[in-house]
Amino acid sequence: MARRETLTYIDLFAGAGGLSEGFLKSGFAPVAHVEMVGDACFTLKTRLAFHYLKQAGYIRLYREYLLGGISRAEFYSAIPDKYIKSVLNHRIDERNIEQIVMDIKKSLARFGRRRVDVIIGGPPCQAYSLAGRSADKDRKKNDRRNYLYKAYGKFLLRFRPKMFVFENVPGLLSANEGTYFKNLKKYFRRIGYGVEYDILDAFDFGVVQRRKRVIIIGWKKEYGLEFPRFKAQKNRWKVRHLFRDLPPLKPGQIGQVVRYTKRPNVYLNRFGLRNGTGFVTQHITRPHNRKDLRIYKLVIETWEGTKKRLKNRDIPARMRTQKNITSFLDRFKVVAPDVPSHTMIAHIANDGHHFIHPDKNQLRSLSVREAARIQSFPDDYFFEGTRSSAFRQIGNAVPPLMAQAIAAKMKGILRRHAR
Repeated sequence: MARRETLTYIDLFAGAGGLSEGFLKSGFAPVAHVEMVGDACFTLKTRLAFHYLKQAGYIRLYREYLLGGISRAEFYSAIPDKYIKSVLNHRIDERNIEQIVMDIKKSLARFGRRRVDVIIGGPPCQAYSLAGRSADKDRKKNDRRNYLYKAYGKFLLRFRPKMFVFENVPGLLSANEGTYFKNLKKYFRRIGYGVEYDILDAFDFGVVQRRKRVIIIGWKKEYGLEFPRFKAQKNRWKVRHLFRDLPPLKPGQIGQVVRYTKRPNVYLNRFGLRNGTGFVTQHITRPHNRKDLRIYKLVIETWEGTKKRLKNRDIPARMRTQKNITSFLDRFKVVAPDVPSHTMIAHIANDGHHFIHPDKNQLRSLSVREAARIQSFPDDYFFEGTRSSAFRQIGNAVPPLMAQAIAAKMKGILRRHAR
């Protein structure tokens, strides 16, 4: 029997690679990642290096890099050039699509691949998000990012993958009274793809977070496929299951490389967040001023006593640091230990008020590693760049556990179709 060729994919608007991680773990092979943020590109390169070294049996080199024993340049020099060069640092827009297409074709050639089976990715969501629209006087109607689906479609036209995955926030469905989404579906169908969508919650895939996303899946019309059906997993896990083995921190404390304080629990083992490295990186948190810490303590104690969220208007006036008491009332929010986390967002890069650690003895916002765990990134996933950059990458990402479930379904569909 002939050996099946590995399925390939391109990741557009790749970010830190959460969606890509799911496809990699499901056995797909990336031929290119396209991302405009430099730090995220380095994160992608580092993760590709990890997967290469793990497969080659040289994972100790990756550990040496995480421990600071070798520089990033030295680390990358030990990896075949085709992996590093497959990460393309480009902003995707109408002006440079041809250049990106040429670079992707070069990457295909370096990997010795003839085709692209799947294109994945989702344009920046700020133009579609409810928060983004409410903060803009024009409701984002003139935001160029509303039309990035057409740029996405140009890659479908050039590489003609069998299927694609387009991910975004639920606000996509209602933006401009639903007109953008209606036009998006028409456009994809016009260029030759059947399209269906659903709103999926990361919690249903084992992620300890309530995070709903619109997942659009398309396929060449001649295949006559349909949207895969997902069965929600029974998820009994809570935030407390994520943090117990991490050492306590004070505001501004840096645990760039630390040892675990406890053995892994069932959740961390079953879902692969603890994966045998023996240490954890980027357990670092931001400093806070005394006024904010007083509010943090009050927010935590309110949850502990009443299981209620403290609204900004309920904070005593003498303590209040935010003047707005008519909107964005959950400005200060504890990541409660006895429920799944609320949705991780990129704003955590600006301040930690919306993601307060539940332990009032630590009295701080989340660390980078804790935020990554909420998003289901394994502990050996390293985010390049500053602390703020790492937070932003994590907040914008697709949870890898959710991505892996989507990838597994698509792999099954493509394999059955190939019979």
